[in-house]
Amino acid sequence: MRLVFRECEMGDLVTLRELSCKTFSDTFGHMNTPSNMKVYLEHAFDVDKLRDEISNMHSNFYFLYADGELSGYIKLNEHKAQTDIYDPQSLEIERIYVQQESQGIGLGSALLRKAINIAETREKSYIWLGVWERNHKAIQFYKKNGFYEIGKHSFFMGEEEQTDYIMRKDLTL
Repeated sequence: MRLVFRECEMGDLVTLRELSCKTFSDTFGHMNTPSNMKVYLEHAFDVDKLRDEISNMHSNFYFLYADGELSGYIKLNEHKAQTDIYDPQSLEIERIYVQQESQGIGLGSALLRKAINIAETREKSYIWLGVWERNHKAIQFYKKNGFYEIGKHSFFMGEEEQTDYIMRKDLTL
């Protein structure tokens, strides 16, 4: 399988929004009410919000193409763009999304390796992320890849307050 990463640009805004809504809905739609999903998707993936995120110099989006097909993406944050921990020695993985039909073939691992490589290039001490406490598959994936829990924070899915685990992976530079 041929994997190609490409950094997202402003011209990718519509594609990024569509991919975000689809992957998030496919993954979490069955675990949340339709009204909460609708509110969340409209807010989190609002075109103006995504435009601001793409133009933020401390955030990067990378599309992943598998054999020429757009299969997922990753969003990385540094400095003040981070959502919780504002440590200049860290890199946040805010989103690591793989299309449902492309799961189980190593693309999540490829996206994670991309994040680690970027963090190491930028001489970061660790990477971290938030993961929903009910997303057992993702939690196991992160633990298998050297992440450990360091805290929790609230996450709002529409009207419902949920809990994310904050997980960290230390890097050896």
